[in-house]
Order: sequence, then C-alpha cells, then structure tokens
Amino acid sequence: MVRSVQTAMRFSGWAEGFGCDEHVRTMQYDDFVRRVQEEAGLETSEEALRLTEAVLATLGERLYRSEQSDLAAQLPRGIKEFLVAKQPPETTRGDVQRFSLEEFYNRVGARTGLRYARAVEQTQAVMAVLQEAVTPGEIEDILQELPAEYQKLFERNG
Repeated sequence: MVRSVQTAMRFSGWAEGFGCDEHVRTMQYDDFVRRVQEEAGLETSEEALRLTEAVLATLGERLYRSEQSDLAAQLPRGIKEFLVAKQPPETTRGDVQRFSLEEFYNRVGARTGLRYARAVEQTQAVMAVLQEAVTPGEIEDILQELPAEYQKLFERNG
C-alpha cells in the first residue's frame, strides 16, 4: 500500500514523507515548456523553448560540470541538454566562466534578441519554473556555487 501511495505521489509531482528527505519532482517536458510559456507570457511553445534554452545554456556556462550534472538529473529529457550542450569541458572549478548577474542577463538577451529589462523578466520566469521542477536542495546547491547577487535570478518582480 505504501509503495502505491509513493508511486502515485511521484506521478503527481510530489513524494513527501515515507522516508524521503526532499520532495521528488517529476515535471515532464511538455509541462516544463507550458509552464515557461505561462510564466513568461509567451504566445507559443516554440518561444518558450527558445527562452528556456537561452537561460539554461547561460546558467550552464556559470556552473561547474558536477553541478550541471546534478541539476540536469532532475530535469526532463529535452530540457536538461540545454545546460551542457554548448559547454566546453572544464577540468577544474577555476575553469568555469565567471561573469556578473548583469552579464548573465545580457547573454540571455543576446541569445533571444530581448532588450535587457525584458531579458531579466523572462529569465526570472524560466527560473521560477526551474524551481518548480527541481528540489529545493538543488536550488540551494546552485546558489552556493554562484555569487550572492545571483539570488535575484530566483526572485519574481511581477
């Protein structure tokens, strides 16, 4: 009986209690894209996918490969690949690209053709969905690897 309850909770997106240390989230590809489309106020799923790719590729540039891998493990196939697809393999944490949050938003803007203010809003929309898709502990791990100013990535202003 407990096993079927856990399974049902996982398929619904949550597994809490029953010896689980954290929530287990199982957001599917279509759900992730749909949620980005809703959060960002985009007209099409193609726009949402392009935005997701731009944000996650930029995030991937800023994270060491072990953290990329940990984060990717919690994302659906078709989304997780954006974290690592364009990343050169670094050999040490010192090889990870270092850039400010402002540069993060500028890179997203360059990849999407968005002006700075809109890139900030749209990036925060993707990050809001990312927080729905992965465990709180994984978000904490990401934030520990980034400078304090990156906390703003996970805040919604609107």
